[in-house]
Amino acid sequence: MNKYIQIISTGAALFMLGLLSCEKSFDEKIELNNEFSNKGVMQVFLATVGASRNFIYVDTKPVTGALLTSGGLFPATGVGFQLQPGLRQFLIRDTLRTTTQLPLGFAEEMSAGQRYTLFLYDTINAMKYKLLPLQVIEPVDTSVRLRFANFAYNGLASTPAVDFFSVVRNEVVAANVGYTAVTDFTPYPSELAGEGFQVRLAGTTTVLATLSNISLTRKRSYTVAYRGSHRATSGTSVRSVSIFANN
Repeated sequence: MNKYIQIISTGAALFMLGLLSCEKSFDEKIELNNEFSNKGVMQVFLATVGASRNFIYVDTKPVTGALLTSGGLFPATGVGFQLQPGLRQFLIRDTLRTTTQLPLGFAEEMSAGQRYTLFLYDTINAMKYKLLPLQVIEPVDTSVRLRFANFAYNGLASTPAVDFFSVVRNEVVAANVGYTAVTDFTPYPSELAGEGFQVRLAGTTTVLATLSNISLTRKRSYTVAYRGSHRATSGTSVRSVSIFANN
């Protein structure tokens, strides 16, 4: 018994000695790898009407852990997920066995050091995509950079052009933005109290959707997107406005 206790005690002592010898490593700062110059980086916004449980695959491998629903952003936080440069195969699909959603597959050439925004839109029966290179330029002052996207679906009829209107500034920020159009980033004041945006029929004061009480953090870049069903005023497909940061 004494021999057994002695073995255990010796083992414990060696274990504690090992911890003490490694103690220095807990104080050392681990350098995070923020170098993405040899990879592509992508952000995905799902504007597809009726999409409820989508997953994204790249070269047959899943990149989303949680399901992505209409109006969702992947990744929900952060600037995007990494992609190897070269021709990549993408697949967006609903994994539910009884789903009526048609999968969307396509191939795109990815460049090292390039960032992208992938917009998914239309409906689950005819999902489409728009891939845009993204260049984030940090303002030298306290402003932000803002762009607007029109991906609200309108059935058989073409979605009319819209204006994006600032409630606080009482002015049109982007005019006559057509369906699937995405404006360039433009400078915009940050941290305006009570800021909000309206989507209006182009050239009119008819409000289609409103985004209220938002705060734009200085030096950030943002996308404001009109999505949902252009004709729906209620329900899960209601037309609405979303905003997400690009950096």
